[in-house]
Amino acid sequence: MSQPSDFRKLHQSGDPFILANAWDIGSARMMESLGAKAVATSSAALAFVQGVGDLGEISRDDALAHADELNRAVNVPLNGDFENGFGPTLDDVVKTIKASDTIGIAGCGIEDMDLPTTEPYAFERAVERIEAAAEAARALPYDFVLTARADGVMHAKYDLDEAIRRLQAFQKAGADVLFAPMPGTIDDVARICREVEGPINAICAGPFTQNTVAEFANVGVARISLGSSLARITHRAIFDAATAMFGDGDLSLLGNSISGDQIEKLIKR
Repeated sequence: MSQPSDFRKLHQSGDPFILANAWDIGSARMMESLGAKAVATSSAALAFVQGVGDLGEISRDDALAHADELNRAVNVPLNGDFENGFGPTLDDVVKTIKASDTIGIAGCGIEDMDLPTTEPYAFERAVERIEAAAEAARALPYDFVLTARADGVMHAKYDLDEAIRRLQAFQKAGADVLFAPMPGTIDDVARICREVEGPINAICAGPFTQNTVAEFANVGVARISLGSSLARITHRAIFDAATAMFGDGDLSLLGNSISGDQIEKLIKR
């Protein structure tokens, strides 16, 4: 387990690191062995593992236990994807931040969505929630990196102007890293980096998988997270192989696997 304070040092605008979202001990250790400087949970990937849907179906206890398991498994900083703090009230958010101290993770993200719906909290309420989270984070006995997320643009509930307005307010409220997932284009990411003070996280998913690390760097991004993209690659492999097996009796895709010896070298401690 790394020192949580190492996490903040990684965030350098224009020199982004990849925050590798994992879903179990094996995937977390593979990411670390292959070069990840930090690992994160993914609420969607965890939901897939649990056989439930994303957006509000994972409990605080389950998310914390999962983050604790991954944090103990690796020697790089661990960031928790903690959705909206697992409840609508300020106390819910504070409870989630305080609970992070019990497992010693390096940071977490808090969204502005009223889960399990895709409706955003009203602007003032969203800012109050980040203020409460930031106050709780600063009260922890170690350096904790709080990421504030403006998710409404991803769900087409508000536009980029509103996302930037929220991120600017979240930064003033005490957030350390700012994040508006899936804003549209790399030019939109560049605008966020220009207009929002502080390290910016960008996600590599959907159309953004066509952008390179260098392109994210050129627009000023400090961190590139993967969300559930990597987990869904494994699900694509399962889907393609199973469709071929059970549909046409074609087993050939199983030949694309990595050897067990290689996996063991990457994950064993």
